[in-house]
Formats: sequence, structure tokens, C-alpha cells
Amino acid sequence: MTGTECGFPLTFISPSTMEQELWPHFGTSVSLNCTLQVPGSCNGNVTWLKDGKAAEHLYTGQDIMWDGLNSSAKFLSSVFDVNLTTEEDYGKFTCQLQNVSASFTLHKTDKAGHVAAVMLALFVFVVLVIAVILYLKCRLNVNLWYRDKYGDPELNDGRLFDAYVSFCPSNIDTKFTNFILKPQLENRYGYKLHLDERSLLPSTEPSAELLMNVSRSRRLIVVLSMAYLEQEWCQNNFRDGFFRLLELSHTPIFILFENQYKDLPSEVTQLLNSQKETLKILMWKTDSVSPASVFWKELRLALPRKISLSEGNGDPQTQCQDDKDPMLTLNSEATDIDPDGDLGVRRTFYKAPPPRIAPVTRVADGEPAGDVDISDLGSRNYSARADYYCLVTEPDL
Repeated sequence: MTGTECGFPLTFISPSTMEQELWPHFGTSVSLNCTLQVPGSCNGNVTWLKDGKAAEHLYTGQDIMWDGLNSSAKFLSSVFDVNLTTEEDYGKFTCQLQNVSASFTLHKTDKAGHVAAVMLALFVFVVLVIAVILYLKCRLNVNLWYRDKYGDPELNDGRLFDAYVSFCPSNIDTKFTNFILKPQLENRYGYKLHLDERSLLPSTEPSAELLMNVSRSRRLIVVLSMAYLEQEWCQNNFRDGFFRLLELSHTPIFILFENQYKDLPSEVTQLLNSQKETLKILMWKTDSVSPASVFWKELRLALPRKISLSEGNGDPQTQCQDDKDPMLTLNSEATDIDPDGDLGVRRTFYKAPPPRIAPVTRVADGEPAGDVDISDLGSRNYSARADYYCLVTEPDL
């Protein structure tokens, strides 16, 4: 807006519009800048009004005038400071020079909406913090619950044991395996372990007995202590033996003792850390004795899911067989003309039956013993036998 005082027009440079609206926060200070271009002969002062009334006595202001590029024009700037300490400080402020004016309208910010936004942000932050804490504290319990309810029980795989445990027959390792690990897993959680204190890989090639025992187990647990590493096969070439273990079992479980970890050879720790994705490392600490410790939860997650059957229903491995494997099925569909078998008694395949004692035949002195009658052996059905476990290796074929 321009005026025609002093023979020259008066032009507002600031504010950019004649009606400007602002929303400052309560308790802050606002500086209203009113700048005009005036003729060089004009020496007027800017007047400030609040809601149509003089406001210089209520707030502080400062006027500055400077020359332009030529003597025919000057610039006049007036800065009006408003402290928003009460609700009456909000309103319409007008700066005018003679008959030219511009206004600033100060609107009060919605305090309730601002507080609500802050409270919502704090609530979301608190919820996120609680969620993170609960996840860190309860993630293992949640994973165990989900695994026990929806996980694969790994049935119908023909395995007799849930885990094959390899340890060194030293004083500490034997006590840990027989008095802590075995009772906790078998008595408390119902797992079935096969303990072996012999060298896991005593030679360059694993023995047939070792392959059979490991193949009977769903997991491989190695109690990797200092005494275990002092075994001859570990000292000579631990790296080759370590990779043989990875070939024997999918995702083997290595249990280390915290008080011995710093004494482990650097080669062993580097090799374990480099294969973290293909194995499970658990650290036995002083607070791991508690059944609710992280150690037992992580170990249970690494072991297969256990299912419980009502009393009298037998071994879960013999239930709901789809492949009708005679090694696993107690009641085979094939007709067995000799249901008692050679042993004379039917037993489950995972319990060895008592030996049958043949009747003693007296032979007179000087007379040769009679030949054993084997005429009926060819007619017996051995395909439905469920009281033994057979392992045939590739070289035997």
C-alpha cells in the first residue's frame, strides 16, 4: 500500500502483505518488523496500534532510518517487540506512517492440541521402551512357547536319541555331564541322551560305531572344555576334526565354560566365531545353574521339540507312521508267520530283549552231536523285525 505524503509515494517493504497472520506460542517473544521506503525529505515516525489503540506504552519498539542509493529516497524500519505473557497480549498490531499502514494478527496457539501431541509422543515412546524390554526379557520364553505349540516334533525320523553328548572323561566334565546336563534334560524336559566319553574322532576317519551312534541322535552336543581340547586328536589337528563334526551333524551344539573361555587357544575361538551360522555356541556361566536361566532356554531351543503322550501310548516315535518302516512300526501290515521271531518274545525296538537260553541236549560220550535244524529259517519274515537297529554303510554294499 502506498501513500502520497511529501510528494512521493510511501512503499511497504516488510511485511510482504498488508495483512499478516502469526501463531506464536504462549510465553514467547515476537518481533514485528515494519520497513518502508520513504522520500528523502520525510522525517516521520511509525506509530503502532493494538486493536486500534496506541500500544507504544505497552511494548518496546525501535526505529531506524538509513539512506538509499540516492539522496531522493530513504528507508525507515520499526521493530516492535511483544512479550506474550498473558492472553491479552494476543491481537491485531498495526504499524502506520501518515496514511499508510500494515497489520500483524497474533493468534493464540491451541494449547490443548499441543499438549495432546506431546502426550501422544511420550506414550508412543514409553510403549516402544516397554516393548523392547519385554522382548529382551521374554523373547526366549515366547520362542519356546511358539516352538512347543507349532514347531516340528521331528517324528518318523528313526532316531533313538534326541542328542549325542560327547565329552572328555575328566573330573569336571564328567560331573557336569552326568550330574547337571543329563538330569536336567532327561528328568525335567524328557529328552533322551546318548553319552559318550570316548574320543569323538580318534582317527582320521570316523568309525562305523561312531557313525551309527551319531546317526541315531537328532543333535550333537560337544562339551568343549580345556580337557576336551587336550585330547590327542584335538591337539594334532583340531581344524580337520572340527569340520568333520559339522559333516556328522546339522547345527552341532558346543557348550563352553565361561571361566575357561579366556584360556582357549586363539585358533579354536576364531574357528568357532567364523562358523557361528552353522553351529550353536552356549556359554555355561555361574548363574546358569538355575532352571530358568538363559542357558537352558537356548539349549532347549536348539534341541528338537518334545511331545508328551498319555501313559500307555508308547514311544512317540512309533506313532502315526506314514512310511510304514518295519524298523519303526510295531504292528506291520505284512503277515509274519512267526510272530514271536527268533527271540521268542516281542519287545519294543529300543529295549533289548533278554537272551533266550536254548535247551541243553545230553550227548553220550563218543557220539557226535546232532546237526542243528535250520530248515525253517528261510520261511521266516525278517522284514517286520522291530527289535534291532541296522546300519549299512556304503562300503558294505
